[in-house]
Parts: sequence; structure tokens; C-alpha cells
Amino acid sequence: MAPVVFVFLDGLGLGPADESNPLWMARTPALRGLLGAPMADGLAVRRPGLLMRGVDACLGVEGLPQSATGQTALFTGVNAAAVVGMHISPWPTAPLRDIIARHSLLKRAVEAGFRVTFANAYSERYWQLVGQRRLRHSASTLTNMAAGLPFRTLDDLRRGDAVYWDITHLAAREYNQFDVPLIAPGMAGARLARLSKTHDLVMYETFLPDLVGHRRAHIASTDFLDDMLDPFFAGLLAAIAPGATIVVSSDHGNLENVHSKTHTRNPVPLLVAGPGADAFRNATAITNVASGILEVLLEG
Repeated sequence: MAPVVFVFLDGLGLGPADESNPLWMARTPALRGLLGAPMADGLAVRRPGLLMRGVDACLGVEGLPQSATGQTALFTGVNAAAVVGMHISPWPTAPLRDIIARHSLLKRAVEAGFRVTFANAYSERYWQLVGQRRLRHSASTLTNMAAGLPFRTLDDLRRGDAVYWDITHLAAREYNQFDVPLIAPGMAGARLARLSKTHDLVMYETFLPDLVGHRRAHIASTDFLDDMLDPFFAGLLAAIAPGATIVVSSDHGNLENVHSKTHTRNPVPLLVAGPGADAFRNATAITNVASGILEVLLEG
């Protein structure tokens, strides 16, 4: 079985090829080396084993795309914004939770007999806050719950068997005060690749791009791209097995516009590296990502 690693980058769109777009301005040697150009609106690459194009995150609904509906669409293939008649953020409402419960990508993969895991580590504090109704589940968490899969823990993280949403554990240590070691971004990517050796589908989420775009993380956009995200992908690409397919996409734009702290209506990237790239040849929107991943699994 040829595994799939699905990397969800919250809040990363494709802006114009100019100085307003950090993706255009950053060095990002790993991503540029893979694609042959910086990531910007209009970039289209399709050759054996590689596909890159912008896909629609607006889904025919007025207003700025938002996390709850965008992630529901990405993780299920259902146009959630059209179903509820608007873009909703940040937490899935009851209709969105129902869509996820019925159509979760991870659930469908499990039901098809595949070995599936959500790579993100969760703390006991998270579950306590949810139990106290001080925190609500995100679409990604609900996607894993719909599949009936266990959640990875901080102990898994310490063993190198999980990846934290902040990539390097900096926020885990400094904000949450968790006793976990700092790691290099490339090591986080390598750990994600390692999970694909024992699973058919691995999903990972980082919402750091959205935090950086909203100016809620103390790091400049280009520094984040050059010092964290690009090395993360370098580590993932270097460690991934030859037969595996990496799928990268987002729920809405944000980071790609230095002149705004809000979401954008820009297309978002669909980057697929590996033998399953051709399964996404007709993808035009984030609603096509889940079906493409399932096609790769079923044909692998």
C-alpha cells in the first residue's frame, strides 16, 4: 500500500507575484526547488509525480471564507458553506458537525480498511478545557473523532511519535508550559514521514500560518516561511518513502497578504508530490481534496 500524508495548512492562500505576498518574497529553497518557482496565484505545475495549482476556497458563497466551513469542506468533500448558506468560523456548528460525522475523510478511510492516524498531539489540559466548556472541538478534531480513532498524547510527542501543531514545540513550552523538548522544523517533518511507514493515511494540521497572518504570532511572515515551514517540508520530503504521496492544502487565504490581517478570497494551494498526483488532475476546489486522497488510497 502506498501511503498518503495529508498536511493541512490553516490560512495559506496564493497571492499575487509581488511584494505584498510573503510566499513570493521568502527564499523557501525546499518548496522553490520542488516547484521551480515561488508559490503565487497562477502557478501551475503538472508532471509525473507532482501537481501544484490554486483551488477555490470560496465555493460560490459570498463573504470571506472561514475556518469551520472551509475545514469541513476540505475534510469531507461537502460544500459546507453552501449547505448552511454562509461561511462560518471558527467552530463547527451542529449542521457542520453532522456533515463531519457522516462524511469524515478519516472515517471513510477506516471503513475502507486502511490504517489511519491523526498525527497531532493533544494534552490532557485540552480535554479538561473541553469538559469545562471553555474550549470547543475544531473540524480536524471532529474529523478524527468521527473515525473513532485515538488521539496522540504529549507522551507520544516526547517519544517522537506525534507532531505538535506549532511544529517546533515553542508554543507548547513557552505558552502552555508543557515539558517537551524543542525540536528543529526538519525533525518534525521527518517524524511525520515516519508515521507513514506504519499507516496508510496520516493527517497533520498546523494553524500557525493563520496565526501569523492574523499577526497573533510573534514572527514575521517571511521568517516563518523560511525558518519554520520550508525546513519542515524539507524534512518531510527528505524522509518520505519513495512510494508515498504528500498532499498539502488549506481552508482559506490569509498569510499571503501582508497588507491585511483578515482572511482573503484568494485561491489556496493544492500541492501533491508523489505517485498519487494524477488523482488530483481535475481538482478545482477544496471540496475535491478528500476524494482525491481516497482515490490514491484505493488505487494504491
